[in-house]
Order: sequence, then structure tokens, then C-alpha cells
Amino acid sequence: MSAIPKEEYLYKCTSACAGCSSSLCLRYVLKAAGPDSVLVVPACCTSVIQGIYPGTAMNVPVYNVAFAASAACASGMSEAFAAMGRETNVIVYAGDGGTVDIGIQALSGAFERGTNFLYICYDNEAYGNTGMQRSGATPLGARTTTTPGGKPTTKKDLDRIVEAHNPPYMATACSAYPLDLYKKVKKALSIEGPKFIHILAPCPPGWRYPTEKTVEMGKLAVKTGTWILYEREFGKLSISGPSKAAMKKPAPLEDYIKGQGRFKNLSPDIIDLMRQQVQQNIQRLAREEAGVC
Repeated sequence: MSAIPKEEYLYKCTSACAGCSSSLCLRYVLKAAGPDSVLVVPACCTSVIQGIYPGTAMNVPVYNVAFAASAACASGMSEAFAAMGRETNVIVYAGDGGTVDIGIQALSGAFERGTNFLYICYDNEAYGNTGMQRSGATPLGARTTTTPGGKPTTKKDLDRIVEAHNPPYMATACSAYPLDLYKKVKKALSIEGPKFIHILAPCPPGWRYPTEKTVEMGKLAVKTGTWILYEREFGKLSISGPSKAAMKKPAPLEDYIKGQGRFKNLSPDIIDLMRQQVQQNIQRLAREEAGVC
């Protein structure tokens, strides 16, 4: 952690919920990016927790845009900076609702055009800003305000959709591993072209766990193999250290789900299906890294 700069670009006293991991992630994203950076933020939790101008908690320029428009806005911004001869980092910081669902067409278009920017999706697996309705990123069995009996379908595989665009760099990260996140943002910003980082951001009110358990919840997601940390640089997959260890001997899936109220009263059949999905994903990524798929 000593490698991370002391400078702060996200100030204290945001209006985030207690235990908010997405604001923790943004803190390290901005430390990696530095002051010559611009954030593009669509409608999401971040557009609220930043506060009201001129008393905002951000120490970099922020553009708040419509739900569907973040990648399109970033495309124009990136081209404008290039025309001015500037190397300012253009970073989209968007939730899963504005990425997996509403913003996916603009994201796809920006990647197809080869826009030089970094798109970060902080994923709390629901529409957190408007009351925790289910999103395409909500996992199987999770209770939300619009799936009170548990979501009957699986989480949309956003990473494989992005992978199909062949970006020069994409990665996954988790709020419980800030140094890993910091290094991945630094690497992404050193590469020309469209980059993508997908961060798991546990949410205390949405996932229904005590606020002091945020880091523990993120670590359990990785240790159980539910969330796998990796990088894909110019098409080559490298699984990150914490997940390499977890994939050899994953912690019981029940350790992850039992502490979350959103998974209360899951049936054994749903738990077995969730376990199968975890194992299939572990096996697929392990085969890809080994070059046998």
C-alpha cells in the first residue's frame, strides 16, 4: 500500500451510505489517475454522493450526464482533448444499471470506434440509486425491491460482451483489494485505446449486511470464486494472485451468501445452481489462462 500516493481527489464527508464500497473504489481510481483526469458520471449512486456544487467532494472535473450517454460523452471528450494535444485521462465511472442495461449501446459503440478512454463499471448488482431494483447484473436468487421472491434469472455476463469487442485491456477488480485495483487502473491508463475495468462493489443497504462488513464481503466474493480477479491484456488472460489461490481451494459458497439478507431463504436447488455457475466460470477461466480452450 506504500506505493499508493497520499494525494486525495475524493474528499471526506461525501453523502455516501455508511460502508459504501463504490466510493472507496473511486478514491483509489483517482489516486491512480492523478489530477489531469476528467470523470464522466451517468445517473448512478456516484452522481449523488459527490454532493452539490460548489461543495462537491470531487477534486477533479466531473460531467454528470444522462443514464445512456456516458460512453458517447466520453468519446467526444476524448477526441476533443486529442485535438488540443492534451493527454488528459477520460474516465467513465458508472454503475451496473448504466452499463449492463441502459448504457450498453453507447459502451459498445465507443469500443467499436476505438475511443481512447477508460470505462469503469462499479457493480453493486442492482439499481442502487433508486431503491435497489433488479438490474441485468443482479445475480440469481437475489431479493430486490422488484424481485422480492428472488431473481429467477442469472447475471448478465458483461465481461464476455466487452471481451467480444477485443479491447487492448480489460480487467476485473474488487473494492476489498485496493492495491490490485490501483495497479490495474495505472496499467489501463498507460495503454492507448478503449479500456474496461469491472469492479465488484458490495452495497450494505442493497445486499442487506452490516456496514462494517463491506471489506469482508468483498473478500468472501473472491475467496469463494464468485468473483474472479483477472486482467486480459491484448487478448491474453492473467488471473490475479488472490483468485489464483482461491481457485485452487475455494471457500464454501455458503460463507458468502449467508451474511447477505438479499439471499435469505434460498432453496437448496438455487444454491446448487449458483455453485455450478461458480465452478463453470472457474474452470473456463483456468482453461483459458492455461491455453487449453
